[in-house]
Amino acid sequence: MIKKITQKHGMGCGVACVAAASGINYDDAIKLFSKPQNAWSKGYMCRDLVNALKKCKKNYQYKYLKNKRDPILKIPGTIVFTRFSKAYPHGHYLIKTSKGWMNPWINFPEITPAKSGITKRLPASPSYAIFEVG
Repeated sequence: MIKKITQKHGMGCGVACVAAASGINYDDAIKLFSKPQNAWSKGYMCRDLVNALKKCKKNYQYKYLKNKRDPILKIPGTIVFTRFSKAYPHGHYLIKTSKGWMNPWINFPEITPAKSGITKRLPASPSYAIFEVG
């Protein structure tokens, strides 16, 4: 079961999704990234999440989504990166659960405290999917 994980840094949504997929907490997940400081400033590319998940013995890969109704989006554990939007101007990572999408900063743009939650729909169109294989 995928738990809600709240991001602790402005660009830490990918870290929170890795934590949720791996069943660990945010503080342990950020240690899996080669550049943890990016959670404050730049954020992460899909390959960074795949590499972090690999350290937890999770075999994930990513792909560009040509169709926003791709069947991979229905599988719990799939992480999605959304297109840049008014809601999330730098894009945003969310992870699919059995109840919807776990959003690590559901009350954005409120700065503090950030809150995580489950939403039925993505806040913007998906552009990349990071999904478990094998």
